[in-house]
Amino acid sequence: MAEFDRGSGSQPARVAALLGFDDAGDIDDVALADRVASGLLPKAASGLIEVLGKAIVVGGIIPEATYRRNQKSRKALSREMSERLYEVGRVVEAAKRSYGGDIDAARRFLSRPHPLLDGRPPLALAQASSAGADAVVNLLRRADAGFAV
Repeated sequence: MAEFDRGSGSQPARVAALLGFDDAGDIDDVALADRVASGLLPKAASGLIEVLGKAIVVGGIIPEATYRRNQKSRKALSREMSERLYEVGRVVEAAKRSYGGDIDAARRFLSRPHPLLDGRPPLALAQASSAGADAVVNLLRRADAGFAV
C-alpha cells in the first residue's frame, strides 16, 4: 500500500499498489488487465479493506463466504470478483487523486449521495457495475478539468 499512499506512478501502477501487487511499480495497462482476467488473490482486497473498511469490501464487493474460502485455500478469486475489486479500486484511486491524496476527503466523496449521479453515492454506483465505475471516474475527471460538478 506504500506506493498507493505516495500517489506516484502510472494509473495502473497506483491501482495495482492499492490491490496489493508486489510488483505494482512495473504494472502497465496490459499487465493489469491480464492479472485481473486471470483472477486476483484474496489479498488484493486488503488495500480496499484498509481504505473503505472490511464491511464494505467483504460482503459489499466480495461475498464473505467466497472471500474466506479463497483466502483459506489461497486460491485466486473468480474473474467476476477480480473485476469488481479492480473497478472499485480504480474509483478509489481516482477519488484519492482528485482530492490531492486526502483519503478522508475521498472517502467522504465516495459515501455521500451526489446530485450528478442521480442522488446515489459514488461508491454504490461503482459497486453496481463497470458502467457505474466509469460514471464516477468520468465525474471526477470532469471535476479535475474544472467543470462544475
